Amino acid sequence: MRGINRVTLVGNSGKEPEYKLLEDGTPVAKIALATTETFRLKNGEPQSHTDWHTIILWRGLAGLAKEYVKKGSLLYIDGKLRNRHYEDKEGARKYVTEIVAEQMILLDKKGQE
Repeated sequence: MRGINRVTLVGNSGKEPEYKLLEDGTPVAKIALATTETFRLKNGEPQSHTDWHTIILWRGLAGLAKEYVKKGSLLYIDGKLRNRHYEDKEGARKYVTEIVAEQMILLDKKGQE
């Protein structure tokens, strides 16, 4: 059976995108995206919880992020979940979970900045 790896998020950018060109000239951008869930406790008191997600955008999407995404931008992101690991300077293994975006839609109202 085939698996499905699909992530859809709507949230706000926490800061300006980090944009760079790799050695081979491939553009890549990284966005910190906040999603906030609001709910009520049994006593009726409102509660909210914010999760932060690392979004990776390649090539054309990276260019769009560089040009149009600002701190606070409301974004729709559709992509795939990726897990990877690396070793830090002390040799300890670190694990990272990221969303590799396949689609990004800016949801800010026109003229809003």
